[in-house]
Amino acid sequence: MSQDVYARRRADLVNQLGDNDIVIVPTAPIKSRNSDVEYLFRPDSDFYYLCGFEEPEAVLVISPGREQGEVIIFCRERDPFKEMWDGRRAGLEGAVERFGADDAFPIDDINDILPGMMEEKDKVFTTVGRYPDFDAQLLSWVNKIKEDCKRRGKHAPYELVDLNHLLHEMRLFKRRDEIALMRKAGKMSAQGHIRAMQVCRPGMFEYQVQAEMECEFRKAGSHYNAYPSIVAGGENACILHYIENNAELKGGDLLLIDAGAEFGCYAADISRTFPVNGKFSGEQKALYDIVLAAQLKAFEKCHAGCSWNEPHDAAVEIIAQGLLDEGLLQGSLAEVLEKQSYTQFYMHRTGHWLGLDVHDVGDYQIDESWRELEPGMVFTVEPGIYVSPADSVDARWHNIGIRIEDNILIRKEGYENLTENAPKTVADIEALMAA
Repeated sequence: MSQDVYARRRADLVNQLGDNDIVIVPTAPIKSRNSDVEYLFRPDSDFYYLCGFEEPEAVLVISPGREQGEVIIFCRERDPFKEMWDGRRAGLEGAVERFGADDAFPIDDINDILPGMMEEKDKVFTTVGRYPDFDAQLLSWVNKIKEDCKRRGKHAPYELVDLNHLLHEMRLFKRRDEIALMRKAGKMSAQGHIRAMQVCRPGMFEYQVQAEMECEFRKAGSHYNAYPSIVAGGENACILHYIENNAELKGGDLLLIDAGAEFGCYAADISRTFPVNGKFSGEQKALYDIVLAAQLKAFEKCHAGCSWNEPHDAAVEIIAQGLLDEGLLQGSLAEVLEKQSYTQFYMHRTGHWLGLDVHDVGDYQIDESWRELEPGMVFTVEPGIYVSPADSVDARWHNIGIRIEDNILIRKEGYENLTENAPKTVADIEALMAA
């Protein structure tokens, strides 16, 4: 993504600040997995949104009006020996030349340099509560400034302010560059789901299908999954966040896959459900068609001016009526909706924001009312039905878990389905698997 994009974001943020405020945003810390092995590093989403810097051990500072330049990055210096072992570094020069900083300093010198930048500032905007160790370090700097300023007639910052409210509202609305990345993530993810349908056979294990799918992600250019893949056959599909992915797949069962690739740090999030043996049974098709109808009904409420909750309400009504028609629920539609008895089989909401995080930032309500959908918002629409052996219904319905999920961009007129390439009608799925 062009550095002009990050510069524009920083300018938009600065326009919401006071002239004497300062922004301090750390990237994510490195986490140990075991012994001397670390988890694969991924930058903090807020930090990355503002500068695109992907290395660990870095802090972004935005200081409006600073004579030497408003944008400062603290980062690791170049070190040929360490780079030989752990990979190339941008260094201080790269932070300026490649990532738009006006100035760059060694991260090892932050204790000596950053407190001076905070002197005489009114407010410090930062990601409060996300990284406790950094919060403690920041408070120690403020206390040090207070002690030093008493002797010199200056003042320390008056407030520490959570940056999330301003920055997360910005992140909620995707611009052209972000949409292009999300469109790409959606297409490569859809191809992975197609591959899963093509290779799936009874006797395979869930992790083997997962491997085939994620291979497609990597071949298309995704370095990471957006989240741990859910590959759940039979009864496992009734566990909403099942990630063991180690069971053998059986003919006659459904396979629910909830998986998406990440591209340029932007997430896709697709769910598809299909028969392991390539052919839906009567009961499976009946419930599957209900879920698909619910999703299509929810899409009708995916346009600017609708409230966030309208797609959910539309999906719920279709699912509730369908469960009544198939005899899994009893009573009238009004009773089922009032008592929410449908939650025995559909217990989650119909969507969430999507972006740099798979469950992306942004308020769902404003002043205790569901917010209106606006152009640039991206979210999932993912109705489902789950019938486990614990449910007191006829056994022919047991072990059917179905979720159908797509990624929706609100446009000025209507919406765009960013993940429409993944087949989802019964006819299309069966034809693909038969081929």
